[in-house]
Amino acid sequence: MIDRAAVRLRDEGDDRARTVAAQPAAPRTRVLAPAPVPAPPPSPPPRVTLAGRAWRLMDRPIAGWSLVPGDPVLDMRGFGWTAGLRADWRVIRAEAIPGGGDDTPLWRGGAPVDAALAHRPATRALIAAIPGVEEAAFVALAPGAHVPARRGPTRALLTCHLGLAVPRDGDVRMRVHDRIVRWAEGETLVFDDTCPHEMWNDSSGARIVLAIRFARPLRQPGRWVAGRMLRWMRRRP
Repeated sequence: MIDRAAVRLRDEGDDRARTVAAQPAAPRTRVLAPAPVPAPPPSPPPRVTLAGRAWRLMDRPIAGWSLVPGDPVLDMRGFGWTAGLRADWRVIRAEAIPGGGDDTPLWRGGAPVDAALAHRPATRALIAAIPGVEEAAFVALAPGAHVPARRGPTRALLTCHLGLAVPRDGDVRMRVHDRIVRWAEGETLVFDDTCPHEMWNDSSGARIVLAIRFARPLRQPGRWVAGRMLRWMRRRP
């Protein structure tokens, strides 16, 4: 016996299948994936020159000949000439500010930059009184600037900063090795720049310092060795 209900349902299903098959297929949307962006090539390692290696090798004996501690940040009282900078810092600042926020070299290779010092007599006299001065400059650090960690070339030199303009509306600081130090107007800061050091100016104004690099006090034969090294450095471009 035929089940008419089952036949009717089967026929209706076939009709629906034929109707669906007769409808045109919906157009396919083609999605274009963006081409992969190649990763930037790795930065080349810092170039280490033969001279750089030689100076690094000399750091240990120079430290042994040093007449001052080998700390990253040194006590300014061990450098009596810094008192003169602190006493006349306002005079130095008055001579620095007309140069604006640009860096101004004042002393290079152990000799004055006459063009920069022509109208800065007080600054010239104070720098000339520093024993073993090698370089000096007015150096500005712009608002929001960050100077990544770096190292100086030789322990035969030390660095002194005299604060001339230090904003007070933010945090203006430097890390020397594992110490955080902050500049202050009229104050000096002496440090070994062969230690990794970096700087931040998280304020709305420029920080300006008188930066001085000078010979580390050494006993003999270190003083002779360091003098030869510095003379060779001056001849390099």
